[in-house]
Amino acid sequence: MLHRTSKSILLICGFLPAYHDGSELASLISILLLLAAMDFYTTNPGPIDDSVLYDQEKHVSSAVWEGQERGALRCHEHTSKLDQWTLTSKQIELVNKAGFGYLRLIPAISLDNPLISALVERWRRETNTFHFTVGEMSVTLEDVGYLLGLPIDGEPVIGVTYTTCDAVCMKFLGRTPDSGSTSGGMVKLSWLKETFSRCPEGAPLDDIECHTRAYLLYLVGSTVFSTTTGNKVPVMYLPLFENFDQAGRYAWGAAALSFLYRALGNASLRSQSTISGCLTLLQCWSYFRLNIGRPRLNHDPTHDRFPLVFRWKGKHTGPTTNRDVAFYRKALDSLKPSEVEWCPYININDAILPEDIRDNLILGRSNTMLICFDKAERHLPDRCLRQFGLRQPIPLDVQQWERKSRGVDGGVDLSGKMETELSEWSDRLLRVVDVDEDVEESEYLHWYLKITRKLVGRPIPISSEFQRMNAALRDIANVADMVSTHGMDDQQMHAVTRIRYLAHECLRDQIGNTMIADITDSDQNEVDKKIRGKERIRRKGMGIKRRRKDDPEQFQSTSSQQQFCIPASMDMMDHIENNEVEICLPPPDDSQLCYIPGKVDETHRISAATNGIDDSGFCPTVEEVDDNLLSGGAVSDHGGMVSSLENGDMAQQNDYSVLV
Repeated sequence: MLHRTSKSILLICGFLPAYHDGSELASLISILLLLAAMDFYTTNPGPIDDSVLYDQEKHVSSAVWEGQERGALRCHEHTSKLDQWTLTSKQIELVNKAGFGYLRLIPAISLDNPLISALVERWRRETNTFHFTVGEMSVTLEDVGYLLGLPIDGEPVIGVTYTTCDAVCMKFLGRTPDSGSTSGGMVKLSWLKETFSRCPEGAPLDDIECHTRAYLLYLVGSTVFSTTTGNKVPVMYLPLFENFDQAGRYAWGAAALSFLYRALGNASLRSQSTISGCLTLLQCWSYFRLNIGRPRLNHDPTHDRFPLVFRWKGKHTGPTTNRDVAFYRKALDSLKPSEVEWCPYININDAILPEDIRDNLILGRSNTMLICFDKAERHLPDRCLRQFGLRQPIPLDVQQWERKSRGVDGGVDLSGKMETELSEWSDRLLRVVDVDEDVEESEYLHWYLKITRKLVGRPIPISSEFQRMNAALRDIANVADMVSTHGMDDQQMHAVTRIRYLAHECLRDQIGNTMIADITDSDQNEVDKKIRGKERIRRKGMGIKRRRKDDPEQFQSTSSQQQFCIPASMDMMDHIENNEVEICLPPPDDSQLCYIPGKVDETHRISAATNGIDDSGFCPTVEEVDDNLLSGGAVSDHGGMVSSLENGDMAQQNDYSVLV
């Protein structure tokens, strides 16, 4: 609604040059300029330059700014039952060979869904970074190495896709799941646990290996590759565990980060309500780097172990409890440099790091492509070099890339479809970023403030914004009605009329929005609610069909209902044949009058046309006439809008109208 009103005000400003100067006009211009300045600086959160964040309209921050709260995301990570697996010493040996020895040790960590949700609101898939008030930050390969202990260097995690489970499960697990435990190329985690969680004593090596592969599939499916399905994991990872020594040569940490990047990007879209991936990594990254929502540390000696997520082991109580998304959003909107720890690992004793992790931490600064089957995501540490103790210059432009999705055909080897991405990963050591020591960070911050989204939440409540808009629009309408049109030519008269129309149209839209609370129960059933599981986004002012004046059930005794009518200026009447001219608004206290939330429901209009019904009674909105107003052309009176004024005539209006 505010966006639509602001758009109309800009249209009004576009007609000002057609006026001749005068005292009333000076007042009108002053009001318009003041309103435009307030709207731009107070209600424009950015970006000013959208060359970087080009998908802003799809981002959840746009929905939040418009008052469309989605609540906390449903976080899909399934670590709570990992401790129900009992591994033999031989199985532990195989798990270590495969590269998951440290991930196996990580305990379940209580997820802070509101904190994760607020972080997602700051994630941008255009750059694969968080856009905070202090600059860009990201989860990098360095963080994965320190926090999870997964190998961050090695061969890319990629292979063959599957649409069925039976054959691949029989080959690598020695048995097939029942039909109720599979869905396409995915198998239920519960089936894996129930069938393989305990390897029989004295089992042959083949059985031990099958049980270990089942555990590894369960481990990755409940942690680093958790999906939004809630309880399933793709079987395409199983062939990578065929040989445990070979499995240890894959860059599982890079794959986990690619998977998390994709999950963050998907969850940052305004249409989403769930998130998957390694959320333990995300939350612990935030704990290390941001002093927001950070729980009190337990002083258990095990918290100084590697990997570093042990520091945040278990459930947390204290200041983090009962904090919602709005609390964390406000904290991130006002994040101060003193609340950021750019280099949290600087005092970590290198002796606790495994050699293969310590030797490959340099890849944290590699501008490369991260790969996890079809999920190829750019790793762009050049945008957050302060995390490595370096000065931050203005980064290079981000090359847009196609985010591929997994093919539906079984047996597809994705290696043949991702040659470019695989080539970038193979050159990862050649892509390590470094900067000159004389970089001036003030230039970066000046540039950054232009391209970023500064705020997610409104500093002024949206209700206050409506009140401010209403007051300003009333001033514009009053001054517009008093502007003298004496001596104006046709073009000037045309501009005056359009400004008057737009000002009163905006007022009528504002009045319509105040009537939402009066909508009856039957009307409420017509509201289009986007259901996301148990959470719903209520989009105020969208999806309600426009009521027709000739509908006897909805408009009883319409002629007897009082309208708010504003007389047109007397000198304007000199150009109109009939002097009985009024600008009329619907009364705000009647829930049955026409409510204009958005565009006309097309199915309603098509239905009316099909049945030979005149749809001129449908109420128009500012959006439907914007293009015509800008072009100065006539608006079809079939839609119930203003017709051409070239001859000084004005066609009869519907619902909101200049009545002749």
